[in-house]
Amino acid sequence: MAAIVARQVSRAPRLLQQSVRLSAASHRSYADMAFTFASPYDVYYKDAKVKQIDVPTFSGNFGILPDHVPTLAVLKPGVVNVFEEDGSQKKYFVSSGSVTINDDASVQVLAEEAHPVDRLDAAAIREGFSKAQQELSSASSETAKAEAQIALECYEALQKALD
Repeated sequence: MAAIVARQVSRAPRLLQQSVRLSAASHRSYADMAFTFASPYDVYYKDAKVKQIDVPTFSGNFGILPDHVPTLAVLKPGVVNVFEEDGSQKKYFVSSGSVTINDDASVQVLAEEAHPVDRLDAAAIREGFSKAQQELSSASSETAKAEAQIALECYEALQKALD
């Protein structure tokens, strides 16, 4: 029995070295991300190379860089920041959707609605916010209250996006 254990122990370092070499050989190094960002009405990026993407999710806001751990998250209303290769930054307001970070360094943001922040109308947002507050205070059913609360939260996120 002791001889079998001794043989197994002596083979362990070789197996570990072989595994490390195999693992290192199979690991691909990614310097770039392939970024796709779309809504039902627009495609903003299609397999574009970008430096970083910041996304608002229900588990918190986080930044995505090349070689990010594979992740699936649900977007909440907020701003997606895209840092492009040339150093410029673009901001998009999203209402909801999903973000998928894949093992091959590709990232997909699929939004229910998405609009460039510089196209948002501050006056319309203020008006919508006031209307949502009125609807919330006058809501008589639980369904109406929930719908008004969702609208209010979206308008709050829109206002924050303009700041």
